[in-house]
Amino acid sequence: MRANTISFARHCGIYRIDDEPKGATSGFSKPSPPNYDAESVIVLQEINPTNPQQRLIGQAVEILKRGGVIAYPTDTLYGIGCDIMNQKAIARVHQIKQWPKHKPFSFICSDLKNISQYAKVSNYAYKTMRRLLPGPYTFILEGSKAVPKMMLTKRKTAGIRVPDNPICHALISALGHPVISTTACTPEGEVFNEPWLIDEHFGKQLDMVIDGGPVIGGPSSVISLIDDTPVILREGIGDVTIL
Repeated sequence: MRANTISFARHCGIYRIDDEPKGATSGFSKPSPPNYDAESVIVLQEINPTNPQQRLIGQAVEILKRGGVIAYPTDTLYGIGCDIMNQKAIARVHQIKQWPKHKPFSFICSDLKNISQYAKVSNYAYKTMRRLLPGPYTFILEGSKAVPKMMLTKRKTAGIRVPDNPICHALISALGHPVISTTACTPEGEVFNEPWLIDEHFGKQLDMVIDGGPVIGGPSSVISLIDDTPVILREGIGDVTIL
């Protein structure tokens, strides 16, 4: 049955499913999509990873604007996210990921100019990020007043990414706000590299899974640029030897 469903998705770009996901983890309550008609929730949406169709990006953005939570491909792994300006949607992501409420998520921006709206960027930080972005890096910066408090650490810092992925860029540009970026994985750390596996596991907890093809990558490298001193907090697939 799953193979037939996936085949239908590949052919038409969209499929909807009303049954419970077979691979969902039990033991915690599942947040429901916010006031969507069951037939209007797009579970899996195929979007061209190199030349995203604006009509389909618009469908994803409309879901985000209405407080929806989506899964989407990046240049490292598949991410789960929502509009960072929607507190209820952020709470849903915390519940979906079983993430501590006091621990903020990182978020993605479209480019360096976009980052400067949501973080305080020194000349040194700008030059460093200009060399490495877009790419598989998360930079820790002091957040600006435009960032909701729940998205900042106690030190008022935020983790910000600019993935090298056209779907990400299209989403942010069309939405006009950054989108949360947290890996599509289980609480135990099992990562889902295929969109249909994300649908199998999370099911109706998500309002859309963007199918941009398999993403066989790894975590981003996390680099703090606070006080103009680069500190490598996590060495991922982004090359940190060039800092």
